[in-house]
Amino acid sequence: MNDDLAALGARIDHTNELLERMLAEVAKTPSTHAIFVDAGYLYAAAGRLVAGTEDRRAFDLDAEGLIDALIDRARQVFADSRLLRVYWYDGARRRIHTAEQQSIAELPDVKVRLGNLNANNQQKGVDSLIRGDLESLARHRAISDAALLGGDEDLVSAVEAAQGYGARVHLWGIEAPEGRNQAEPLLWEVDSQRTLDLEFFKPYVSRRTAAAYDAAARPTRDDVRFVGAQIAAKWLVSRGRETLVELLPGHPYLPGSVDQDLLVEAEGLLQYSLRGQADLRRALRDGFWEHLQAQF
Repeated sequence: MNDDLAALGARIDHTNELLERMLAEVAKTPSTHAIFVDAGYLYAAAGRLVAGTEDRRAFDLDAEGLIDALIDRARQVFADSRLLRVYWYDGARRRIHTAEQQSIAELPDVKVRLGNLNANNQQKGVDSLIRGDLESLARHRAISDAALLGGDEDLVSAVEAAQGYGARVHLWGIEAPEGRNQAEPLLWEVDSQRTLDLEFFKPYVSRRTAAAYDAAARPTRDDVRFVGAQIAAKWLVSRGRETLVELLPGHPYLPGSVDQDLLVEAEGLLQYSLRGQADLRRALRDGFWEHLQAQF
């Protein structure tokens, strides 16, 4: 009997020793945080706050500088924690990176995740990407804290999923000139809230000058035709020949989503709006088709 009690006592002592070692290791392990950015919310809210518009074409955003500022702010908030990475969620046609999204993806400690962009330029699937990452990282104890820059009510389920695995979710918002730009149910669910103000965003958002779209700077048809060919050459490399060869049977018409992509990219290169400029739109498509047909 005494031997059994002695053996039981030894096992208990051994178990306690293992627990103490485990707790000591946990104590030495630094906390980890990650930043989750809903780019759709960011562009709309920051554009409205600084430039007075939600139209991405009307202002420039220094994404690299802004991401550094977000990392620095998180370093202040989570003083005893290390950064895992920044997750940047945005929409793109057929989930193909734009040049801007590609440059963001190349930044250190940044992971770009793309949902779809529909014909009305609305993001689809971004909220589910955020939920999947938040839940997975929390479940695997990869993060202890998540800074979420967003405002959509659909993010509530993402917050609940992460919290269910023990992670704390901190909602970061952007100052709204009027009213509120974050859903109340989302505000209710998070562990803390913080608002980034005008002074925070001013260095990183700048409205494009009116001269960029001034009629006096109207490009020639040859200029626009050249840009169309330039975009076709770029797309052949980035999107693949197989994707673009599928367009050939539809000549001279382009699918609506492709035509919209072509228009937006051309306007960015030209720094000139082609809306309502039927002759220039035709020149753009002509240049695009001429280069494409020359390759096949």
